[in-house]
Amino acid sequence: MIHTPQSLLDAARARAAAPDFTRTFDDPVEGEGPLSGLNVAVKDLFDVRGQVTQAGSLVRKGTSPATKDAAAVARLRSAGAGLIGHANMTEFAYSGLGLNPHYGTPLTPLREGCIAGGSTSGGASAVARGVADIALGTDTGGSARIPAAFCGLFGFKATAQTISRAGAVPLSHSLDSVGVLTREVGLLRPVLNVLRDQPLAASAAPRAVIVPENFGMDELDPEVAQAFEAALEALQASGVSLRRQTLDFFDDYRALPVWQFSAVESRAHHGAHFDDARAELDPRVASRMARADGVTGIEFARTIAAREALIARAAHLFGETPVALPSVAIMPPKLDDLREDATYDRINLLALRNTSFANVIDGCSVSMPITSHPGAGLMLTATAGRDAMLINMAETLQGAL
Repeated sequence: MIHTPQSLLDAARARAAAPDFTRTFDDPVEGEGPLSGLNVAVKDLFDVRGQVTQAGSLVRKGTSPATKDAAAVARLRSAGAGLIGHANMTEFAYSGLGLNPHYGTPLTPLREGCIAGGSTSGGASAVARGVADIALGTDTGGSARIPAAFCGLFGFKATAQTISRAGAVPLSHSLDSVGVLTREVGLLRPVLNVLRDQPLAASAAPRAVIVPENFGMDELDPEVAQAFEAALEALQASGVSLRRQTLDFFDDYRALPVWQFSAVESRAHHGAHFDDARAELDPRVASRMARADGVTGIEFARTIAAREALIARAAHLFGETPVALPSVAIMPPKLDDLREDATYDRINLLALRNTSFANVIDGCSVSMPITSHPGAGLMLTATAGRDAMLINMAETLQGAL
């Protein structure tokens, strides 16, 4: 049988299953382009023409179908990619673990009974299982990179202003950015070139990374610590020097109440649903949205100003040198171990801790799988606009890990 882009898309749809997708599409492949023959799982907060964008929620099921594609979806479609369906996600993208009580919780294929991570959970699981080649997601605090690590994928968080979020349901307009997940590092560049206005430039990869000694290294699972040190050894063997440093910057960073951005801004975006249909929301999502009630306008203005100061400091401090961290402090937890709210909250915060750094400094970041320890990732984070630098480095290091 000779496969065409349409036959490959049809086969992928046939293999798509809940809980990875909230729905599959009937759209045909349109035209030829650099992504012909590749299929995309679209996170269920990007508009796809003719489809209802549910954002993983029951309260949006009655929303009118989108009249046009989100900007990122339109670019993928124009490039010849096939759209499999809307991929499952945490409701409103408000968690790093990917649980969804409405549509089910996607699991990683790497470890029995363990979560895929979130909030781009369905897309990550679909790519890891080979159902999709690409997952189009978002990243507000790690929503592309956490599931990339848990599912053994490459996950890229773009500098926020480089890829349009028009037509995507927001969580936090201050921290939201577009994310992409793939099984192969070589696919990141062509996908990003389609999504961006300007193609990524080819340049020499950095030959040094900063390894913070006072951030991101505590409370690591023993396997994560072992995997990270093995990854650093691989970097050194590839000629990358390690700058292990204790930086005052991270002491000030930890003092920032990052949670305020998602709490306050999600209430601004989804306030009507919170006020009128709270009983239909995931209680864990609703409780985080409710935290906005305790934040005054003056307090939030101070938080915004403190973040802007950190962005400026990061640009001066890190420059062209990426920061290396474990993508996630923990290995993928079992779904059954997250039934208690207290445990869920603790694990969620720990999962988001390292990845949120990139969003706060308005940077870009890539998570790369550490193949010797499936479920663990090496994350490189850089300041705004260094996307090409990170992709170049990921491509250079792909064999080392």
